[in-house]
Amino acid sequence: MTDSAIQVQPVIMAGGSGTRLWPLSRARYPKQFLILSGNTSLFQQAATRLAALAAPDLSLAQPLIVGNEEHRFLILDQLQEAGQDPCAVLLEPLGRNTAPALTLAALQALESGQDPVLVVTPADQTVTQPQAFTASLQQAVRLAADGTIVILGVKPDRAETGFGYIHGHAEGESLVVEQFVEKPDAATAERYVSDGNYCWNSGMFVLRASRWVEALQRFRPDILTATRAAFEARKIDAKFVRPGKAEFAAIPSESVDYAVMERCPGSDLPLRMLALDAGWSDLGAWDAVWQVSDKDADGNASRGDAMISDSKNTLVHASSRLVSVVGLENVVVVETADAVLVSDRARSQEVKHIVARLDAAKREEQTLHRKVHRPWGWYDSIDSGSRFQVKRIMVKPGATLSLQMHHHRAEHWIVVSGTAEVTNGDKTILLSENQSTYIPLGQTHRLANPGKVPLEIIEVQSGAYLGEDDIVRFDDSYGRQ
Repeated sequence: MTDSAIQVQPVIMAGGSGTRLWPLSRARYPKQFLILSGNTSLFQQAATRLAALAAPDLSLAQPLIVGNEEHRFLILDQLQEAGQDPCAVLLEPLGRNTAPALTLAALQALESGQDPVLVVTPADQTVTQPQAFTASLQQAVRLAADGTIVILGVKPDRAETGFGYIHGHAEGESLVVEQFVEKPDAATAERYVSDGNYCWNSGMFVLRASRWVEALQRFRPDILTATRAAFEARKIDAKFVRPGKAEFAAIPSESVDYAVMERCPGSDLPLRMLALDAGWSDLGAWDAVWQVSDKDADGNASRGDAMISDSKNTLVHASSRLVSVVGLENVVVVETADAVLVSDRARSQEVKHIVARLDAAKREEQTLHRKVHRPWGWYDSIDSGSRFQVKRIMVKPGATLSLQMHHHRAEHWIVVSGTAEVTNGDKTILLSENQSTYIPLGQTHRLANPGKVPLEIIEVQSGAYLGEDDIVRFDDSYGRQ
């Protein structure tokens, strides 16, 4: 690494909700944290790809993450699994689209007194040719070092109506961006592909942190002013950076494209596009998952315990049980423990309408899986009825739940495996496999795993009300109220 190496700050935008991949993607566990391609989550894949950008002339910082407050422990857990340590995790208290998110990242990057090149990528994409991806991003960094704003366009291999397009003309090794185009109809998309000068908009940008601030000051100073106010009101908790909540709520909601990128053509701000040819997909809907999946001789793709007979070009995703299909063509079948989706593959973008109806009806299937992840582990609600609920609970080694009590329910705990440290009123006991205890209604209690292997218990709740909001926390290692 030379003294004149370009300072590079990877930025992963991890705040999306992934509504078109319901029922696997939920508001509290969206698609970027799911394993949809390969053996790691899309978020982990994004972090791994960016870690490969280092070169003799590029000084690479630890990744900067912008995500949702609800997903903060998912972010840290998955980065740890991927062997990565973020320089900071900027937590949005509510969604304000990508322009404020990128502004937070730029302000954080400038705090060091340097002006790094930001390599900005969504957390929910997949790439099948990582070496080509790395080469393109490194080229983009070198181009952006002189103040150029670089956008990564993807060479289209089909007439896709689900993506936005960018039109440009070649000049040297990059393209001068002339126009951003909204998602076209099928005939227009065919024309774009035939033209050869249109690329899909990947949502990946490379630019100096100061250049983004300058561009936003020119085109949307209201967003910059409001975001700066939220950033200045931030609170820092270890790796977590929390902008001021009231100030953040006042920020106008806008995308990077609408706020800045689409205004650059015709201005004096240099905007270039590099055409990316690296097997890219944004996995925006189930049809895209089928596109990148391994298929049999009839074009069928499957994941989990699936049996497919006399079917063509069909995707079956089984999460919790055997799913069998017969005589289907161009269909998507997705099964989870609490919901099943069956869709025409060509119409899988419309799944978002189902999610909107679930949200309007305030149904939990839009928000949570039956299996709910927590910073200490997870719980799976395996059965329930009038005045009872049964949960399977896993606690990570060394993890501790909050010291708490319930007004409306009692609990029975049975240890299945591992060792449980149980605080029950003024007593603390150790329980091993096949031992159990009873937590009376109103009793202060806590569960911890003092061992080196995961703790699994079965919890049987009984009482008049069993909602998750019947928790009074007295002490919590994770800062929850």
